[in-house]
Amino acid sequence: MATKRLGTVLPLGGQPWRGIGPFVYANHHVDRYPAGTKTLGPDPALLKGRKVGDDFHDASKSGWNMYMATGPVPGFPAHPHRGFETISIVRQGIIDHADSTGAGARYGAGDVQWVTAGSGVRHSEMFPLLKQDGPNTAELYQLWLNLPKKTKWSPPEFTMQWAEEVPKVTHTDGGKTVVTIVAGEYGGKKALAPPRASWASDPDSDLAIWLIEMEAGADVVLPPPRGADTKRLLYVHGDGAKVRIGADTVDSEHGFEPATEAATSPLPVHADTASKILVLQAREINEPIFIKGPFVMNTQEEIAQAYKDYKANHFGWNERWETTSPNWGPTETRFANFGDGVRTRPPSSS
Repeated sequence: MATKRLGTVLPLGGQPWRGIGPFVYANHHVDRYPAGTKTLGPDPALLKGRKVGDDFHDASKSGWNMYMATGPVPGFPAHPHRGFETISIVRQGIIDHADSTGAGARYGAGDVQWVTAGSGVRHSEMFPLLKQDGPNTAELYQLWLNLPKKTKWSPPEFTMQWAEEVPKVTHTDGGKTVVTIVAGEYGGKKALAPPRASWASDPDSDLAIWLIEMEAGADVVLPPPRGADTKRLLYVHGDGAKVRIGADTVDSEHGFEPATEAATSPLPVHADTASKILVLQAREINEPIFIKGPFVMNTQEEIAQAYKDYKANHFGWNERWETTSPNWGPTETRFANFGDGVRTRPPSSS
């Protein structure tokens, strides 16, 4: 292990975590939901005293949130996006998705959903509590990735990466390390293709998303990005997580940003305890950015237009769904329906 300082340790400061380069935000949701009822939500008695429709803070005492849901299923009923992408990486639990392109899905257990909002999409993300005889823990990451101006007005696109197809690399130096490759390349393996309009589809973006899970005592050496102008941030997290990178110790809920002089060199990481590390990497888009609520645009005028357009037609949602929080019932398994009528399931289900 190197003994000199190779970068800067940064407190992540709660949710959402700060982004890096074209990554606007990184959210890590962990909700230890109780057993579900026949309506796929928690026992209504457990909702007393909560701020229904704006319940983002009850996890501190109960271990879970209802978020924007008014009941019975927790989650995020229909809401708009324009000008960027959401990338949802589910580690535990199930998400029921629906959007204004006509796409719908039930996914989880390592699946990755990538939605290009482009010119405008409205979608819902609900967390059905399918188990009635035990807990329904949900854990997911949602990343907001900016779109460059040349594709910011592209038609919305919904894509799904099934866990069975997402590439992984395993190391066994000092302990087991598993690297899940959501975007970019690692260890001679390439991620599945990103959406067409994504900054990740540009070969010059040097974009990568890796989720690294390390046992205590494990060592891994991360390859450098292609150039010193590529931004990279390591998000260390997990109960009691602690890693060493060069001379620095990085605790849970802290990030590590490699120094410019170290950016083109391999980065050695040692796990003192079992740890998770989300790695986000990309070159800057280098365009003006304005963010307000669910919109990420290049000008203030475009932000105002986004609100006007959404108010006018809800980006087509009302033509697709009768409710703002569709769910797919108690027995449906993982699937993805696309707006063009194509339906897919994980390879083991086909």
